[in-house]
Amino acid sequence: MNWLSRLFNRAPAVELAPELSARLDRWQALPAADLGQSHYRSRYVVVDVEASGLNMGKDRLISIGAVAVTNGVIDPADSFEVILRQDVVSDTENILIHGIGGQAQQGGVDPAEALLAYLDYVGKDPLVAYHALFDKTMIERAMLRYLGKKTDHAWIDLAWVVPELYKDLLDGHVGLDHWLALFGIENILRHNAVSDALATAMLLQVAMAKASVRGSETPQSFIEIEKARRWLRRSA
Repeated sequence: MNWLSRLFNRAPAVELAPELSARLDRWQALPAADLGQSHYRSRYVVVDVEASGLNMGKDRLISIGAVAVTNGVIDPADSFEVILRQDVVSDTENILIHGIGGQAQQGGVDPAEALLAYLDYVGKDPLVAYHALFDKTMIERAMLRYLGKKTDHAWIDLAWVVPELYKDLLDGHVGLDHWLALFGIENILRHNAVSDALATAMLLQVAMAKASVRGSETPQSFIEIEKARRWLRRSA
């Protein structure tokens, strides 16, 4: 069992207030997303997080930003952002990266409330990120700590999907900024969770169009593309 598996299997006992527990129960009762529907009949939620550092085992989740792509369309009003209240403010170097100052961190939303608001927003829809392992790990660690649960969302990592779809343009794994520049996508405020999620959502639209042309027309097809590319990378 690797360190990530051990981490996720240590579910602490968390006693939630009745109203919070009821909200979590309502979310758990939602039906699973249909991953076999067309991209253009699906709701994807693109997620980006800011944290106190890059250590997935030790650093803390500070904020979550999310933008929905519904039936292929981005509605700027259909977005989400929350700052989780921090007992200990992250260091100055970290604050200079994401711009969430000490006062904003200490004045954030109660973490359990923030995570439940996030779950209310994303529902059971497939989640998308670029280099998704970090975002997924930070969110799941916070879920275990504050809600005592881990979620079972389908995650799609564009860092694997886009290079497969556009290997004639850029071969190999590169940073998000390379793809944004290639397709003329502007990231208005780098290292802001919502701005990063919005730019990634635009990249998702590009991937959806290319995938549909080649017959990969569903969220499940993205998952299969990612699995196949990961397998090829391990086998190389």
